[in-house]
Amino acid sequence: MLKGKCALVTGSTSGIGLGIALSLARQGANIVLNGFGDAEAPKAEVAAVGKDHGIRVGYHGADMSKPAEIEALMAYAQAEFGGVDILVNNAGIQYVAPVQDFPAERWDAIIAINLSSAFHTTRLAVPGMLAKGWGRIINVASAHGLVASAQKSAYVAAKHGLVGFTKSVALETATSGITVNAICPGWVLTPLVQKQVDARAAAEGVDGEEAKRRMLAEKQPSLQFTTPDELGELSVFLCSSAANNVRGQAWAMDGGWTAQ
Repeated sequence: MLKGKCALVTGSTSGIGLGIALSLARQGANIVLNGFGDAEAPKAEVAAVGKDHGIRVGYHGADMSKPAEIEALMAYAQAEFGGVDILVNNAGIQYVAPVQDFPAERWDAIIAINLSSAFHTTRLAVPGMLAKGWGRIINVASAHGLVASAQKSAYVAAKHGLVGFTKSVALETATSGITVNAICPGWVLTPLVQKQVDARAAAEGVDGEEAKRRMLAEKQPSLQFTTPDELGELSVFLCSSAANNVRGQAWAMDGGWTAQ
């Protein structure tokens, strides 16, 4: 379905971003990965699932908190793949503390990576999409883009901002072939969430499975983690012709979290 398209997925060397990259690769899209840590293993994994389509996989290690490095990432995608047809803004970090104890540098970093990076990639991707008459922008927000939790002021602010940004750009591109939408996952067992599980297990003196159960019970009525593969398949739908008129939506995949 996506053969010949180039998908750039930020924060895609693990977790949700990698799951989305794998799903898009299965549909024949060339993939540009981005993120910290080892890049060779995720590159090989993505190449393997898309080998029947002859896809190409690239990688750029841009720090998504730095606009100059984001510009270099977008220039790389243009030079190596002819530009970005599908932009998935997934890069994100988290920090948990009451607002009076929240370090200012942590606030700045979360806003930069979780929110401002999406502005920088989008402003650079839209001209090429307009020229081609087709594009897909998917912003990975969160249930925390729709509702709040205590001690996550920066994350909640960034994700609410990302949902608002999604709506605004969707309106700006509403008569074009570009669609802009947000995905709002609930709990997904990514490395980021696993750290919270481990911290909870240590604080409450329980094992990992009990910590997971307690975490889910507080927020997610399904008592199931959403999976990166499920989010990947939702991304595939949003890239399909069936979603041509899905614009400016914040699509919750949260096990009922925000239905409460």
